[in-house]
Amino acid sequence: MMESKKTVAILCGGGPAPGMNSVISAVTIEAIKHGWNVLGIYEGYTHLCNAEKNVVPLTIDMVSRIHLDGGSILGTARANPTKSDAHLRNVVNTLIEMGVTHLVTIGGDDTAYSACKVAEYARRVLGIDLFVVHVPKTIDNDLPLPEGIPTFGFETARALGSQLVTNLMEDAKTTSRWYFAIAMGRTAGHLSLGIGKSAGATLTIIPEEFGDKKIRLQMLVDILVGSIIKRLTSKRNYGVAVVAEGLVEKIAVEDLKELDCTCFDEHGHIRYTELNFPELLKQAVVKNLAELGIKMTIVGKEIGYELRCAPPNAFDIEYTRNLGFAAFEFLKNNGTDALITIQNNVIIPIPFEEILDMNTKKTQVRMVNVNSVPYRIAREFMIRLEKDDLYSQTDLKKMALMINVDPDDFVKRFAYLLD
Repeated sequence: MMESKKTVAILCGGGPAPGMNSVISAVTIEAIKHGWNVLGIYEGYTHLCNAEKNVVPLTIDMVSRIHLDGGSILGTARANPTKSDAHLRNVVNTLIEMGVTHLVTIGGDDTAYSACKVAEYARRVLGIDLFVVHVPKTIDNDLPLPEGIPTFGFETARALGSQLVTNLMEDAKTTSRWYFAIAMGRTAGHLSLGIGKSAGATLTIIPEEFGDKKIRLQMLVDILVGSIIKRLTSKRNYGVAVVAEGLVEKIAVEDLKELDCTCFDEHGHIRYTELNFPELLKQAVVKNLAELGIKMTIVGKEIGYELRCAPPNAFDIEYTRNLGFAAFEFLKNNGTDALITIQNNVIIPIPFEEILDMNTKKTQVRMVNVNSVPYRIAREFMIRLEKDDLYSQTDLKKMALMINVDPDDFVKRFAYLLD
């Protein structure tokens, strides 16, 4: 009996990232070369969850040059099929009805988890082998890959973000003001740190520096106020602080009560853009500086959306073409239930069960290693209060004089930041 033709479907989940089209292109070209059909699924799991077949047959002519473009020709969405058995059943049944035998998902931690659950449901409930592979995408760089291996899209986002912050640094110097650049990164601070370090920002603040504990908003404010005062003693009344948006989840709930924090996405995450975090931070710092006798112009600026659909740089183009090729080769060799990686120029799939957090049953999140050499170097080049500043009587007197307080009072105000 003649074997039926294999069909691979491709979908994109989560937020956009540079290089998505390149993965789509690489998978499509390789699959067609091997005699497979290729279907592009529009808007992630959105239509599949409703048992809708919103797809397009992909051809080599359609995808041969899209690796140069940002965005995704298939769109993307945050629809979550794991919220109900009905959605999972609809997704699997609709894929099977379309003749799909293999599935490539392109996305971040939530999309990876959904891919894992879809494959598991097909096998456990329907007794069907639906071969699934996930290609790790996120500008946040927070998927559980080995240290030093980026998620695709990160390098392009970092490069463009660094250019934007470099421009802000020049604007800050020219206009004698501060910018608070709030950089994307839901939980981890990789993108903020990468942007801040590359652009030579005055300082960068990321969630990982505070460990597992919650912090008060005042602590974040005092870090910024302390940096501004320290910089003023060097006769520089300007600067740029890069602040990771993930710090919102570090701040004690009571400090956010004045805001409506009830807006969540499909995966239960707070929608940071609804909080107006830059304005909250700016107003708090301006108020504290005024109380200390310092008038400062501060502008809050979000950096994120303008990075996500940028044309991928050369690194991400090559990287994503490699990942797309590797994803198809993995499926062709009957692989399934894994996230695809390239380590030391070797294709290495990581099984889904190895990337799941056993406590949350969600995909693990890779955080910045604050004990690493790269982070230590980043801190060395920041302008922020350090223990040496409080031990040096000369520096301490300068900073205390800047706000007209005794050195002892200055220490009482800021020493807790250095514990």
